[in-house]
Amino acid sequence: SGRPVMARPPAPGSVIVPDWHESAEGKEYLACILRKNRRRVFGLLERPVLPPPVAIDTASYKIFVSGKSGVGKTALVAKLAGLEVPVIHHETTGIQTTVVFWPAKLQASDRVVMFRFEFWDCGESALKKFDHMLPACKEKTDAFLFLFSFTDRASFEDLPGQLARVAGEAPGVVRMVIGSKFDQYMHTDVPERDLTAFRQAWGLPLLRVKSVPGRRLADGRTLDGRAGLADIAHVLNGLAEQLWHQDQVAAGVLPNTSENTP
Repeated sequence: SGRPVMARPPAPGSVIVPDWHESAEGKEYLACILRKNRRRVFGLLERPVLPPPVAIDTASYKIFVSGKSGVGKTALVAKLAGLEVPVIHHETTGIQTTVVFWPAKLQASDRVVMFRFEFWDCGESALKKFDHMLPACKEKTDAFLFLFSFTDRASFEDLPGQLARVAGEAPGVVRMVIGSKFDQYMHTDVPERDLTAFRQAWGLPLLRVKSVPGRRLADGRTLDGRAGLADIAHVLNGLAEQLWHQDQVAAGVLPNTSENTP
């Protein structure tokens, strides 16, 4: 048929070495996205500079962040980029794009790849008001991140509708679900059994992210870049894993088997 196939999600840790960023080698690579323990911020045309002997391929991906208003889309992207998370929720006006670089090591070849994620975050009222917004966000998208909040039951129940509306006609695009505000779990509106049922029904990776403010450096003000990376490495590794795997399947390098489904 020539249509791209939707690869089944790989088993976690099967594509990307999960704790490599904690190793001595990993920390050397992470130095290019940190400056004195602060995260470096990259514009659309900038890229990290690695020491001369290190040759590294960059794999670039566009990721659309979807979810109902107030679940923490902008806050999640800020966390992934090592930026201050806005304290007060303001609806995102128009489209915001944020670039995040993440070096990761492949299990199969022991090769390090620099992943470049371009996150697209669009305010809900802008999406409703302007017909061209959603198509612009979806165009040439490699992954959809669907967010719900553990403190907002309706945002969880909204997921099937979001998946159909946003990703329905997009075979070959990675889909991942992220539950935000997981640290407020004591008064969660989404019990574990519901997550299990959702996973079984949809077969999608589901990750959790805390909304607690990032750790600070000694000055008490500046975000601790290294600690921040440790907090969200599972999300960046998860994305890298899904996207790399999807590319390998699309290129015919890997068979699209179901042996690694839960």
